[in-house]
Amino acid sequence: MAKDNKNLNKKPKVSPYWIYGIIIAVFLAIQLFSGGFGDSSGSKTTPTEFFNYLRNGEVDKVEIINNRIARVYLTDAAQKLEVHKNSKPKTILPSVSPIPNYKFEFGDLKLFQEEINRIKAENNLTTEVGFDTEQNVWGDLLITLLPFVLIIGIWIFIMRRMSSGGGGGAGGQIFNIGKSKAKLFDEKSDTKTSFKDVAGLEGAKEEVQEIVDFLKFPEKYTALGGKIPKGALLVGPPGTGKTLLAKAVAGEAKVPFFSLSGSDFVEMFVGVGASRVRDLFKQAKEKSPSIIFIDEIDAIGRARGKNNFSGSNDERENTLNQLLTEMDGFGTNTNVIVLAATNRADVLDSALMRAGRFDRQIYVDLPDVRERKEIFEVHLRPLKKEETLDIDFLAKQTPGFSGADIANVCNEAALIAARKGKKAVNKQDFLDAVDRIIGGLEKKNKIITPEEKRAVAFHEAGHATVSWMLEHAAPLVKVTIVPRGRSLGAAWYLPEERLIVRPEQMLDEMCAALGGRAAEKVIFDKISTGALSDLEKVTKQARAMVTIYGLSDKVGNLTYYDSSGQSEYGFTKPYSEQTAELIDKEISDIIEEQYERAVKLLEQHKDKLTELAEVLLDKEVIFKDNLEKIFGKRPYDNKEAVSEVKTEEEE
Repeated sequence: MAKDNKNLNKKPKVSPYWIYGIIIAVFLAIQLFSGGFGDSSGSKTTPTEFFNYLRNGEVDKVEIINNRIARVYLTDAAQKLEVHKNSKPKTILPSVSPIPNYKFEFGDLKLFQEEINRIKAENNLTTEVGFDTEQNVWGDLLITLLPFVLIIGIWIFIMRRMSSGGGGGAGGQIFNIGKSKAKLFDEKSDTKTSFKDVAGLEGAKEEVQEIVDFLKFPEKYTALGGKIPKGALLVGPPGTGKTLLAKAVAGEAKVPFFSLSGSDFVEMFVGVGASRVRDLFKQAKEKSPSIIFIDEIDAIGRARGKNNFSGSNDERENTLNQLLTEMDGFGTNTNVIVLAATNRADVLDSALMRAGRFDRQIYVDLPDVRERKEIFEVHLRPLKKEETLDIDFLAKQTPGFSGADIANVCNEAALIAARKGKKAVNKQDFLDAVDRIIGGLEKKNKIITPEEKRAVAFHEAGHATVSWMLEHAAPLVKVTIVPRGRSLGAAWYLPEERLIVRPEQMLDEMCAALGGRAAEKVIFDKISTGALSDLEKVTKQARAMVTIYGLSDKVGNLTYYDSSGQSEYGFTKPYSEQTAELIDKEISDIIEEQYERAVKLLEQHKDKLTELAEVLLDKEVIFKDNLEKIFGKRPYDNKEAVSEVKTEEEE
């Protein structure tokens, strides 16, 4: 019986296009049977032939229609003649009115009548001449109604298109602009990402995994009286894997997962953002337990009341207010957890960050050496690489790289190897990829004079020499005078990954950065604009020492850094004019002191500096081995090696 009922319910659906077709067919039938297509009957002829037929007495009647068309009816005797045998067309459909034998159009009616009367008089004919006026009522009505039909049809089409877009469960409505644009993932979707695909980020993965467990096994956590957290905020620099973690949650969780961006709430219409927030949480509650993921939440979560100079109703603030209410207000549902990601947590509203809304802040930091190795292993899987490739070496060569940067390195290395026609990606391809990403594309065809090339060589040799002589400077990897990107030359270092930086370490790095300009001064007794990036780096570092880290004796243990990020919108400085002068002088003194220090170092080793520059001019690229031949072993490297051995033994 159930099957029979199903078959009964499966009746053919009436398409609206069938109705439109029937209406058009009715109009055509009315036109046809009302004589609307009468003009198409009768063979065509010319006025000259008609006058010949008239002279021969073959014409029985002439009808003049609307003063421009003549219909010719032949006599019965003439219709039997061989000439007029096919003059009357054969029709399948019956016709109420008689069908003429011929028809034609003429020019001036008066001249046409005079010619007919003359021929009738000359040949003593009794041919009948009649006049008639025809109107196609249905055709005129159709033409009149056609514009209205088109307008109504287009309007129906647009309304259907509008009602079919967006809006979960609201397909019949005309306007769905206030409906949520969240994409729903469930266990049946094609989301394949899991926690196995997320390398590194062990702490963040652990916390996110716990959120998934909250929804899978809520009794385990609520049995002791605890409450499931309302939300978790993923914070960290760009490219560290915040969105990837959320994708892994979507793949791991066996609950509905709503994913959208913070900008999806923003619209040009007033009240749309708040309406979409309400609709999003309504859908999530209907499918609870569920997870909502809002990427780039700073698009709507900025602190309220800041820089609202217009004094008008702020649509973004209304959206944020609605989000705050939905996350922790009357009628909230504990079975909906909100995940959000941002790299600008400092600008978020404090009400959004409090416990009860985003209970947890998960910091997704840049990966360390061990985590970078894991990330390399993930991204190297699809690559055809050499078996001898050292992944530990690659991890050490990419300090400060995020997960996205490492993915880019692997892709660039594969492209470089393919460009060179190799069958597998090797170590050199990865080094070239790192150089390409950091410095830009090599420009070997860039026009540079010998004098400029010599100046660049001594500049880069100055960096290498000073960094080799200083204890806390970063170890050198290679020096090149091949133009790359916007730079004419570059010195590559492998900075030590420190959690705490001491003043002497910062001063040594500043001195090494000023080594290029110091070399120009020592060798040529002239300076150039080539030290722009060095000066920018050194100035920022010196300003940070004085105004942020409190490492200046004259300024003291003060910082003017605002972690909330609100000071950047202020019009006043947090210190007096006298303090500003003191800060400027202290920054200048620090930089000048390190510059003089670099000059003295290079004057002491002027011969070795010159020798290094000549080797650089000859080879264009030199490595750590070339410096060891000229300067000997770096004494500080032994200390670093000993410390590394000790740490490995302790582990």
